[in-house]
Amino acid sequence: MERPITGGCLCGRIRFQSTSAPIATRACWCRDCQYLAAGNASINLIFNKNDLTVTGALQSYQSTADSGNTMQRSFCPHCGTPLFSESSGRSGLIVIRAGAFDDPGLGRPQSFIWTDRAPTWGLIDESLRNHPRQSPAIPSPVDQPPPITSP
Repeated sequence: MERPITGGCLCGRIRFQSTSAPIATRACWCRDCQYLAAGNASINLIFNKNDLTVTGALQSYQSTADSGNTMQRSFCPHCGTPLFSESSGRSGLIVIRAGAFDDPGLGRPQSFIWTDRAPTWGLIDESLRNHPRQSPAIPSPVDQPPPITSP
């Protein structure tokens, strides 16, 4: 990656940057994401949390997701832009909403999840990997074995 990935909220009080590329990009049709995305699927990029730097004061909301995990969703308290989500089931990973990136081209989904919750008019790209519920687990950095090094 040549340069950090950057973004922020609508009013500019929250800024972030990641020194690593996203692990995955998904469109989510779960009911919670429909609320966050004004009725549509939310487009989410998943990053290693340790590679993310955030400036500015966030506000958070906690709830239980359809998966049963506790979700902490963070947003700008001034303009309301939804920014981040963290799941109790995936420590070490952080989801960033695609609309918050300086480069909107980063948001092209690789798959759709919770497609069984999409409304009848909801668009789902059938050429991608799609899952009626949650997708298979993405290993978190804390779950991955250390790299093998030569003596």
